[in-house]
Amino acid sequence: MNTATKLSGFALGLAAVFGTAYGVGHLAGPVTPAADTRHDTASPSHDSDSHDSDSHGGGPAGAPGGAAHLPGGLLVSDRGYTMQPVDAPTGQFAFRIAGPDGAPVTRYEMAHDKQMHLIVARRDLSGFRHVHPELDADGTWRVASPLGGPGVWRAFADFTPSGGEPLTLGVDVALPGQLQPRPLPAPATSTTVDGYTVTLAGAPQPGRTSQLTLTVSRDGQPVTDLEPYLGAYGHLVALRQGDLAYLHVHPEGVPGDGRTPAGPAVTFSAEVPSAGSYRLYLDFRHGGAVHTAEFTVLAGDVPPAPTTTPAAPTPTAGAGHGAPGHGHN
Repeated sequence: MNTATKLSGFALGLAAVFGTAYGVGHLAGPVTPAADTRHDTASPSHDSDSHDSDSHGGGPAGAPGGAAHLPGGLLVSDRGYTMQPVDAPTGQFAFRIAGPDGAPVTRYEMAHDKQMHLIVARRDLSGFRHVHPELDADGTWRVASPLGGPGVWRAFADFTPSGGEPLTLGVDVALPGQLQPRPLPAPATSTTVDGYTVTLAGAPQPGRTSQLTLTVSRDGQPVTDLEPYLGAYGHLVALRQGDLAYLHVHPEGVPGDGRTPAGPAVTFSAEVPSAGSYRLYLDFRHGGAVHTAEFTVLAGDVPPAPTTTPAAPTPTAGAGHGAPGHGHN
């Protein structure tokens, strides 16, 4: 059964999930003006006022002055470019980016050492993965499947078409099976991963730039020899609970510039589009391996919100894009 058939077969169940997620997103803050119905559709590109900022997240929705910059990842089609999942063998995930002429895009700019960054997370904000697919000559991107189990997953393609502007497109993919929703972890300023402790200083503020500093230690000692990963000492992705609005930022300074220390602190300038609960994912490299530290943070005044995502229906079709893969490529 092909991908389009499987996705359409899940349509009724996914509609309920999307509706709930979209509602929670509005509780967290505005996503787009009420009259705008382009959320997650494959409609033609919208005007240039909606494009992402240098941080790939776009400006604040509902900002003064009018039509709003949508956060990244809310649209499957933007400025004439569309993300299209395609059939893949078991254990793989594959997709294309169709250009304004409808043909697959085959030329991309290099950004942070890669032409394509694929980020996936389940809609309960568990199972985060950041991987880097390989491009076939026909414009198909392929990678070992990063989808880690049953549920509805959001896949984000973060890229720059040759001669174009940075884009982040997003599409939902459902995997069958018995879903066990995970509650969003409580806000915290410290977490551990793979024997490392990462602490967070600073808090995001809706609609304005805030500094977030993440400090890495191990066995009580500061880590001062972080290794460059994709041209930086750290990469930070933020996803808003509910609609999974996407923000991808990079740290201040560049490895080897003579001014930027290799830890223990990595500082980011980030702007979140609205009040809400966000999940932060910090990728850093040390000891020859990439590690991902995760935090829940609150931005602005956050009303009470559900702590779990409604379960997706259990489809009877095959698993689609294949078996789970690993976290980083």
